[in-house]
Amino acid sequence: METLNNLAFGLGVALSWQNLLYCFIGCFLGTLVGVLPGIGPVATVAMLLPFTFGLEPAPALIMLAGIYYGAQYGGSTTAILVNIPGETSSVVTTLDGYQMARRGRAGPALGIAAIGSFVAGCIATLVVAYFAPPLAELALKFGPADYFSLMVFGLIGTDVNSGVIRFAFGWPELADGLGFVALAMAFFGITDVIFNLEHKEKQEVFTSRIGSVLPTAEDLRTCIGSIARGTALGAILGILPGGGALLASFAAYMLEKKVARPPRMFGQGDIRGVAAPESANNAGAQTSFIPMLTLGIPSNPTMALMIGALMIQGIAPGPQVMTERPALFWGLIASMWIGNLMLLVLNLPLVGLWVKLLAVPYRLLFPAIFVFCCIGVYTVDNKVFDIYEIAALSAVGYVLLKLDCEPAPMVLGFILGPMMEENLRRTMMISFGDPSVFFTRPISAAFLIAAVLLLLVIALPSLRAKREEAMQE
Repeated sequence: METLNNLAFGLGVALSWQNLLYCFIGCFLGTLVGVLPGIGPVATVAMLLPFTFGLEPAPALIMLAGIYYGAQYGGSTTAILVNIPGETSSVVTTLDGYQMARRGRAGPALGIAAIGSFVAGCIATLVVAYFAPPLAELALKFGPADYFSLMVFGLIGTDVNSGVIRFAFGWPELADGLGFVALAMAFFGITDVIFNLEHKEKQEVFTSRIGSVLPTAEDLRTCIGSIARGTALGAILGILPGGGALLASFAAYMLEKKVARPPRMFGQGDIRGVAAPESANNAGAQTSFIPMLTLGIPSNPTMALMIGALMIQGIAPGPQVMTERPALFWGLIASMWIGNLMLLVLNLPLVGLWVKLLAVPYRLLFPAIFVFCCIGVYTVDNKVFDIYEIAALSAVGYVLLKLDCEPAPMVLGFILGPMMEENLRRTMMISFGDPSVFFTRPISAAFLIAAVLLLLVIALPSLRAKREEAMQE
């Protein structure tokens, strides 16, 4: 009952004209960047971070959240019509969605993707509403040692405890460390578009035979189980570190191939191959807000940028957000319902608009993105140094991509590093230098064990594959 009262309170916050406007802007931009290949929500959120300075925390977070889960809707349009995933989580959708388009069923494919996304998004919002508060209450009991262990699951700048400037190399502009906005824009804005410009554009768009986007009654009966399974799996995987929409969509597709009733035509235009991953990626996108809102821990790069947006607003991410700023916490959750309804309208009746955008050459978008990033990073502090900083970081990000090193872990480390260091040093001061406190506190020990197990789960398949390759040689 308390949760329902809180949701009603949140709806009151989300239904204000300002929050409705920014929710629509976020959903519209999210659909737009989801449709256009090569941009994505991470780059868009990074570019818009400087423009959240002048906003109140609630509309700023509502808009950025709308961009993230809106991109999951938009990504399916490109995947189905062009066989190019507009968003990484839509990669699996290309397997059956594009084949449906080739057989003249692009309309039902787009329709079931939007309906599955809407259902999954609404259910996932309830999951966030019911599971986030208990987790936040548990997190309020964490001590410094527990937070350090949680952050195991950027030293440039000023020491968080002593205030001593370190690794600034005589540059006063680096006294506060590297700028998060510059880092995010460089790695996920400029670097991405330069990298994408290297790939030749080759598109075959199925626009002439879209027809009605409403699936038939038979299609809906076939997909009910797929949507339910995708929603449940996505809601669970979205909470995990490194999870979110991408992992959820792949897992849902693999599960569907195993449990779906015959006749199965996966890879040849089976509508369940669209419904399951599209439901899963939206559920995963929305439940990934749970660790961000309650623990201050990002489960993916977009959530890391959301934490950066909270910090820009002067809000410390973590469980105190729910208790100290209930309007922000519950308003953001309730806005997801409104956003999903807006996205259903944007993606079904207006599908023709998004199709026309697919004809825009990517090379024409790059100059606009580049200028937008430079203006955005300059407006943060009005310093020319920030332009040099974003240029240098873009070069670093490009080299990382050419070396097949994902920049996302560096951004996650940039967010978690200072918090991890602060809690490590605070713990060592409280325990008089005794490191055993990390293992004697139950919560801390549990997180450390979970981190080791997660590391083994991730590393063992790769090590096994390399061993088999070595044995064959």
